[in-house]
This record gives sequence, C-alpha cells and structure tokens, in this order.
Amino acid sequence: MAITPFHLDIPQEQLDDLRARLARVRWPDDVPGGDHGGDWRYGPPLAHVRDLVEHALHRYDWRAQEARLRAFPQFTTEIDGQRVHFLHVRSSRPDALPLIVTHGWPSSPAEYLDVIAPLTEPEDDGPAFHLVIPSPPGYGLSGPTREFGWGSRRIAETWVELMARLGYRRYGAQGGDWGTWISRELALVAPDSVVGVHTNGMITFPSGDPEELAGLSAADQERMAGWQRYTDELYGYKLIQSTKPQALAYALADSPAGLLGWFSGVFREWTDPRTPLAADLVLTHALLYWFTGTTNSAARSFVETPDDAEHAEREGVLAELATGAVPHGVAVFPHDVLRPVRPFAERINNVVRWTEHDRGGTFPAAEVPELFTADVRAFFAAVTG
Repeated sequence: MAITPFHLDIPQEQLDDLRARLARVRWPDDVPGGDHGGDWRYGPPLAHVRDLVEHALHRYDWRAQEARLRAFPQFTTEIDGQRVHFLHVRSSRPDALPLIVTHGWPSSPAEYLDVIAPLTEPEDDGPAFHLVIPSPPGYGLSGPTREFGWGSRRIAETWVELMARLGYRRYGAQGGDWGTWISRELALVAPDSVVGVHTNGMITFPSGDPEELAGLSAADQERMAGWQRYTDELYGYKLIQSTKPQALAYALADSPAGLLGWFSGVFREWTDPRTPLAADLVLTHALLYWFTGTTNSAARSFVETPDDAEHAEREGVLAELATGAVPHGVAVFPHDVLRPVRPFAERINNVVRWTEHDRGGTFPAAEVPELFTADVRAFFAAVTG
C-alpha cells in the first residue's frame, strides 16, 4: 500500500555506456535512392536516424531532460505485484477534478509536460485538475513486467486501486492511443467513480454487419480507407510486436541506434508534419525505455490486448465488448495513425462530445498542447456541470 517518492537519476555509467554504443554504430545500407532521407516506404531512412544519433551525441542533454521531468512530483507504488510509476501534480484550486492520464506506445509521461501547468493552474476560472500520469505496467519506469496477463482490463483495475490509494473517489480519465482502451475499461470497471472519459485516437471497430458499413458517410468511408493504408504500409510495428516481440527484443535491448530506428518511424509517421515532435522529445521517450530495459515488456503489451478488428475478432474481444454508460469525449486529430469512425464509437460508448481538429496527430499533448488542453477542459466542464 506504500506510496514512495521517486527521484529520477540515471547513473552516469549508463549514460557513458549509451554514448559509447552510439559512437560505434554499425550502420546498415540505405534503400536505393534514399541517401537524402526522403523515402520512408521501407522505414526510417538512414539519414534520418544518423541525424538523431548525431543529435544525441552532440546536442542532446539527458540531464536537462531529466531535470524537466524531476520538476514534477513523482512516486512509485506496488499494485498486483507490479511497480507502478506516476507523476502526481496537484492543483492549488479546491474545486480541481482528479484526472488520470494514460499514454500509449511508444510514448511516456514526457508527452504531457507542456500541458501540466495549463491543466493544473489555468489562468481562468474554468476546470482545473489534479493530474495523475502513470506509465502502464511494462512501460518505462513502470517496468519491466515479470508475468503475462497485463491487458487493458487488468491495467484499468490497477488504476482504480491507484486512485483509491491517492484518496480519489471521483475522477476523470484521459487516454491516447492504447490509453484510450485502458481509459474505456477504467470507466467500465469503476462507473461510479469515473465522471467522464476523454480520448484522442479512440480505437474503434466495425461490428461486421454489412448494413453498418453501407450506412457510413463518405468521410467515414475515407477513414476506412485510411485503415487500409495503415494495414498495408504502417502495420509492421503492430504485426511484429503482436506475434514475435521476443525476436525483436534482442536488437532493441542491445542497440540504442536500433531502438531509435524502431521508434523514430512511429514518431514521424503518426504525427502531423506541421507539428513534428522535437528531436529532444523523441530521444527522451526512447531513452526512458532504454534506461529501464522495457522495450520488450512494452512490446509484449501488443499481445496482451488485441486492438485491431482481425485479432480482436479471433480472440473473441468484439463479442464481449460491453456498452459503456460513462460520458465520453472524443478529440479527433487529422494525422492520428487511425482516426476513429463515429458510428463505431457510438455503438459501444456514450459519446457526448466529438471534436474534429484541423492540426495534430497521435501525440497531441506534445504536438498541439493548446488544442489538447482546451478540448480536455471543455469536455469535463460539460460533464461536471
């Protein structure tokens, strides 16, 4: 039951080892014609990853990024045999609503650093929040996991216990990417505690009913075509980590350049080119997995909770989906890796707010923090009255 203050301080020998490994990378050849970094069809071009490594060696300052993270109170606690790390930033406002924010893969709490202040200490009298920002078990400072079974339902039950230990009985949930599914499960597990769920990148499935597909608007049909592009061109991460994560783990655990190559494609292809993630943030995300040795346990989470229609149907997930009653707010960003289809979302969720934004991608708290903050505050203002 203990909640222990946590001080992030990576030993210098780990930093020295990282630097030595980056200084002696054995580079692969590039695809033909890819010398200038313009061809992403086969994955991140050699020039792009070289630039990241050069940035890490000559311009990036881990200690400065570590200090940014340390500026916010951090804690660990053990729940269900697993260490959970989280940021806990309380507002000075007595009317602040507790809000648990769950990131996805391959993100980390660093995604939310730019929205903590405007959410906890807003300049107007609108909603303010006590923020709880954990990493799911197996991710970064909450890992690695030591056993199987850490799917979205078990993580949601862990979040219920975490919020209870913090003394919160009534709270909101926010999630992005896989965090949308965890947040939805949290509302199903604890509907009397969760006042609302705000998501970006909500995961939606067709039911398989031909009439449902026939009734889709032209815009929703376009989104279905986007799913096809995801399956045809962007599915490599999901496919490997959903089937053979251990085979990949050896390379990611041994080579920081390999880890940057694997992660950097996600951070580029899943974001809006008008709002790219800074190289420092990409490196911070990646190094939180590197220093904690959690690339493998995070990858295993893809096996634990199927989140695409084909695998979900095979695992029986679609047939077991419960319809949630807790109000949901959905923020849609144009360059999300998979934009949700509203009729699919409304079939199994109580969607009371749906906002289509004109900028941003899969990581809006870092890409477009002002839009993310405004959407979160507007949703919870509406559901809490």
